Amino acid sequence: MNYGVIFDISSQEKKLADLEDQLANDPDFWQKSTSSGDFLKNMKSLEKFTQATRSLQTLRQDLLAALELAREDLAFLAEATTMLQKLEELTGQLEIQHFLSHSLDHHDALLTIQAGAGGVESCDWASMLWRMYDRFSQKNQWSCTVIAEHPGDTAGVKSVECEISGEMAYGYLKGESGVHRLIRISPFDSGARRHTSFASVHVTALVDDSINIEILPKDLRIDTYRASGAGGQHVNKTDSAVRMTHLPSGIVVQSQSQRSQHQNKEKCMKLLKAKLYEWEEQKKNEQLSKGVQEKSDISFGSQIRTYTLHPFKLVKDHRSSYESSAPEDVLNGNLSDIIRAYLLKS
Repeated sequence: MNYGVIFDISSQEKKLADLEDQLANDPDFWQKSTSSGDFLKNMKSLEKFTQATRSLQTLRQDLLAALELAREDLAFLAEATTMLQKLEELTGQLEIQHFLSHSLDHHDALLTIQAGAGGVESCDWASMLWRMYDRFSQKNQWSCTVIAEHPGDTAGVKSVECEISGEMAYGYLKGESGVHRLIRISPFDSGARRHTSFASVHVTALVDDSINIEILPKDLRIDTYRASGAGGQHVNKTDSAVRMTHLPSGIVVQSQSQRSQHQNKEKCMKLLKAKLYEWEEQKKNEQLSKGVQEKSDISFGSQIRTYTLHPFKLVKDHRSSYESSAPEDVLNGNLSDIIRAYLLKS
């Protein structure tokens, strides 16, 4: 870990002071609805980062004092060990935030999980990934709201879309896009044979009003349908779900999480703006064809990460070469180390 970067917070404090000056010297700030939300998110993130860094500095000083005392009395060694573990954990969190400097990193995220070929095995694997990201969201005190869900025929889900809202949600999750592979003894196989399953994950930043995306009514096809999956009596008994297709790009979004067609249409517009912005950015970087191929090829050779539960236990991220011998912990939402390794490598 780069402790020097973490402990030197002068640049972050200067950025925070500049934002505070800008706020104080702009009497029309609150009338600028297209930029105020983005500004305040950035300011809140800097405030939290500087406060956490000051706490880290205090903890470091306490640890040094405890180690000095432990030289004279070993009873202080246990206390020093606890402080060191806490120091490493907090430093790891701040190190991740240090690398999240892209303009979209502090935005909320749209998480899409799609089961690959393989029937019930892949559908079950997709639901396991969904649970993993839900647990990770809880650990970070984010909200995870299902927008659309298509259950598998026997178990799991064929696909699921979730809106994840919280500080730096997109920044943390953006590196999760790609194909995830699971190797295990199948609970659905009476012969207890080993199976390999695939599911794709795609993460999109949810843009706000500060980014202008023009969508013409003539470019949209809007269909309504009855929602599937969990959602209560109202959702399942009315044709309130909405599917929206942007004809020029072919992008399709859907929402079934709201109680009315009107609310689901508003949600679809929000999702469509996010995907159109991503689409345009990909075109600018001349990576659109590559991105589409990566998202559609859910098979061998295309995975970013492998989760092995049998014949041994291992999680390996193929981009950063990060490995963990505790896949159960990872599947329970402990993703911080994997995410940190990816950010350091990228």
